[in-house]
Amino acid sequence: MDKKVTIIIAMHKPYQVPGGKCYLPLHVGKEGKKGFGIQGDNTGDNISLKNPFYCELTGLYWGWKNVKTDYIGLVHYRRYFGKKKRKGEDPYRAILSDGDIGELVKKYDVILPQKRHYYIETLYTHYAHTHYAEHLDMTRTIIKDQYPEYIQAFDKTMKSRSGHMFNMYIMKKELSDEYCQWLFSILSQLEHKIDLNQYDTFQARLFGRVSELLLDVWLRQKNLVYKEVPTCFLGEIDWKRKIISFVRAKIFGKKYEKSF
Repeated sequence: MDKKVTIIIAMHKPYQVPGGKCYLPLHVGKEGKKGFGIQGDNTGDNISLKNPFYCELTGLYWGWKNVKTDYIGLVHYRRYFGKKKRKGEDPYRAILSDGDIGELVKKYDVILPQKRHYYIETLYTHYAHTHYAEHLDMTRTIIKDQYPEYIQAFDKTMKSRSGHMFNMYIMKKELSDEYCQWLFSILSQLEHKIDLNQYDTFQARLFGRVSELLLDVWLRQKNLVYKEVPTCFLGEIDWKRKIISFVRAKIFGKKYEKSF
């Protein structure tokens, strides 16, 4: 493929990364911290210092402002776009290669992870139980005031029982730029409405979480053709702790205190 694809791998510590010319490991939240030998998100136009609140989005912002490429994407150091892994197979072999990605971007506007299904929850109620509903209520007010054409898409997305999580995608750079302009303008206004001092370090990462839901709002409004592919996770998910925490949040109102 003669088009350049750049997929940012958001990293905050050393970890094995896949080969392939398209992958760009990026130390997110590097400003003020010791590096570990890879590009940091604290060069050029950046919001590196906001990483405790914006999570991997400081990497997305850096890519928006500083990377020249035809297609851009965002993944995580332990979570990638992949293929179904055979039992016993090296998980790195399941991660999409340059060739795999090149074929996909020829056919689709956007590449996304397979949806996460909540079944007994909507996206809004799940967020409200595990985090704080006012984050989404304030976001709705901002969208209604600044982007009223998106309000119907926002409401439909909040009522949905499934969504594309993790802030992961691959799309044409010009599309991604348009999305980032929209997204960060909303988050910037939300930042001015919220006192982050009221939250612990886990709940303060709210802008990264709100944005997970806003991606589907933007996609719904734009009516883009997308392709879902499996998510390849390197490591083990503590499903027992995750399920217990979900039940405690839904039934007893106990907010999440850590990632799983």
